[in-house]
Amino acid sequence: MIVSPKIRGFICTTAHPEGCAKHVEEQIAVVKEKGTIEGGPKKVLVIGSSTGYGLSSRIAAAFGSNAATVGVFFERPGSEGKTATAGWYNTVAFEKEAKEAGLYARSFNGDAFSDEVKHEVIQAIHEDLGQVDLVIYSLASPRRTHPKTGEVLKSVLKPIGENYTNKTLNTTTGAVDEVSIEPAEGDDVDQTVAVMGGEDWEMWMDALMKAGVLAEGVQTVAYSYIGPEMTWPIYKNGTIGAAKEDVEKVQRSLDSKLAPISGKAWVSVNKALVTQASSAIPVVPLYISLLYKAMKDEGNHEDTIEQMDRLFRERLYNGKPDPDEAGRIRVDDWEMSDKIQEIVAKRWDEVDSDNLRDIADFEGYQNGFLRLFGFGLDGVDYEAETDTAVGVPSLS
Repeated sequence: MIVSPKIRGFICTTAHPEGCAKHVEEQIAVVKEKGTIEGGPKKVLVIGSSTGYGLSSRIAAAFGSNAATVGVFFERPGSEGKTATAGWYNTVAFEKEAKEAGLYARSFNGDAFSDEVKHEVIQAIHEDLGQVDLVIYSLASPRRTHPKTGEVLKSVLKPIGENYTNKTLNTTTGAVDEVSIEPAEGDDVDQTVAVMGGEDWEMWMDALMKAGVLAEGVQTVAYSYIGPEMTWPIYKNGTIGAAKEDVEKVQRSLDSKLAPISGKAWVSVNKALVTQASSAIPVVPLYISLLYKAMKDEGNHEDTIEQMDRLFRERLYNGKPDPDEAGRIRVDDWEMSDKIQEIVAKRWDEVDSDNLRDIADFEGYQNGFLRLFGFGLDGVDYEAETDTAVGVPSLS
């Protein structure tokens, strides 16, 4: 089958096996080039391991610290004539590279919110690794079936209190338009917190602790984002922001629970990047396009792998986490520098459909989006037939 990108809204409905493999290889090369992460993790569980920050976390742990990794995700395998999701192909490639490097890698495909998946993963850790010394929580989902009540909960991206109107970017046409979003109503906030908040993170850690598979001194990290004021109504002060506040509340709870084994819970605030999750948020793609231009000009642009490598290498495992006043690790520090934010804010006021390509990196945004699905990478023959039905080795 010859695979080409088919884009619908903020989703690409196809993915390229060799392209995804190339993307994984490139991320591994970034980590290897920087050498070993001294004192890094050795047995790692990544919940939400197949794309974005979760995938890069797994790569940084494995190839920066020679860690054994367990990954959990919910992806669709391919079949004859139909591609798998990008996360499936990413995991195929990751496991292949891990095996060649002599590294343990085992993956679980299923509903990470469920008790059943938690049980399966804990059994595997118990049997294969004994304990884990790092747990990464990087789930992003539009819905969750609550494991105790069976209720199907849905998250929404809405402001709280009043309508929000601002510039946004049509990522297909490059047109800068205006978007108006109605505020949350009913139980929108509660449902979003139930899906994207910290409850499931805490359930995972409680289950892992009860089973005795957390090592002395274990660290756990959940990922978050804050961003600039221009995005706050739809993000920080919106429904998703309420969920992130809940994650921070859970972090404090987990700190107390982990204290008896000298463990530590962190929230890491990461940089705005093109991910499958961020592409769905109005206003944010335009901000990212402006941000990419400013940071590339400054020479300090990072993608997910550089962010996670820096998080591990310079914050979690060098004794200098340098938390902010709220106790969060900030690897969005380069993004949020006064210099970068002043440039972005000025260009935000100026940007329109005519000057977008001059003052923003729209091409970089589009390329970044396509790369998520394995397209647009050098060294891949996109005109060649490819096997879309490849399997994840540890799942076969």
